[in-house]
Amino acid sequence: MKTELTAAFGNSPLGLRADPVLRSCVHCGFCNATCPTYQLLGDELDGPRGRIYQIKQVLEGGPATTTLQTHLDRCLTCRACETTCPSGVEYHKLLDIGRELVEQRVPRPAVQRLLRRLLLFALSETSRARLLFGTARVLRPLLPAGLRRKIPVAKRLHHSPRVHAGRCMLLLDGCVQPAAMPQINDAARLLFDKLGIALETVTQAGCCGALHHHLGDSQRGLDKARANIDAWWPAIEQGAEAIVITASGCAPMVKSYGEWLASDPDYAARAARVSALTRDVSELLGSEDLTAIKPTKTRRIAFHSPCSLQHGQKLNGMVEALLTRLGYTLVPVRDAHLCCGSAGTYSILQADIADQLRTRKLHALQEKQPELIATANIGCLMHLQAASSVPVEHWLEVLASAQ
Repeated sequence: MKTELTAAFGNSPLGLRADPVLRSCVHCGFCNATCPTYQLLGDELDGPRGRIYQIKQVLEGGPATTTLQTHLDRCLTCRACETTCPSGVEYHKLLDIGRELVEQRVPRPAVQRLLRRLLLFALSETSRARLLFGTARVLRPLLPAGLRRKIPVAKRLHHSPRVHAGRCMLLLDGCVQPAAMPQINDAARLLFDKLGIALETVTQAGCCGALHHHLGDSQRGLDKARANIDAWWPAIEQGAEAIVITASGCAPMVKSYGEWLASDPDYAARAARVSALTRDVSELLGSEDLTAIKPTKTRRIAFHSPCSLQHGQKLNGMVEALLTRLGYTLVPVRDAHLCCGSAGTYSILQADIADQLRTRKLHALQEKQPELIATANIGCLMHLQAASSVPVEHWLEVLASAQ
């Protein structure tokens, strides 16, 4: 794609990031074939190619408008278009640039600003998220049935960890997950303990920064990244083998720390090291001898592969292979590449579209009548669970409960 960026953008860090992404696009439109919002709405401006054109126009001197903001807001950042693209267009990078530009130039209505600030305040710190979910659980009997189904059930999986002679990895506890469903990380600790690996949580490490990043507050997202790097660094210097991520939505963010902080002289080297050590939990288990966690009984499962796993991390089929290796029967899922509509806070900010996508996804997941739906991300789990007639669990919880 030919570009003519304005002088203000042409040699700026932002323009230098955007230009190669724009130039790599060849207008083919293959991306629209796998874009959930284009499929649902049928509007070119709500597909990747249309959004690329709109961002390009702003970089070439065109106005940033409320209409453009709406089309960018509707993007799930699922990155299915990147998996489809024959030219390797890194669409998500351009989308981040476009959202940042529009956020700076187009004031949002007061109600939108308030909702976004409330989401950032309530969900980016575990202590506040615990208060939110704890209050919701207390009030559950008084709430309408629809709201009751949205409140996740928190459990704890207790076990007596063994003393390990050598292997140690760091576990990102996260922000929402330990408040909403602490049993997921409990399951990870139990499984890794059986494999002879100690998972240690550094309490000073928290939100990965993705929440702020995707809501247009990139600087605060980078602050979260720096705080996590500072928290993990002593353990890394002492030989921690890896940083384990159990919420697939957090992994692309942490794996990108090195890229995002490359120009920060105080953090560039450490950020690159953190990104190099970061692994989705499926990557780590896939390389281990799993005899010690072989389940005593297996089930018939439909696996929902989150976009952050299959498109963001390019790990499509990784969890499915692990579950099959451990004896589970996986039923085929139609249109498995499509997003469920969760996408972080998207299910709140774009509820109508999110609900339509969830309906489609649940129909596909339940089509072959599985006993259970498993997934790999807390956001997808909560979104699907609220409307599913089949139980939905994190795949680590499935394994832990079968020990």
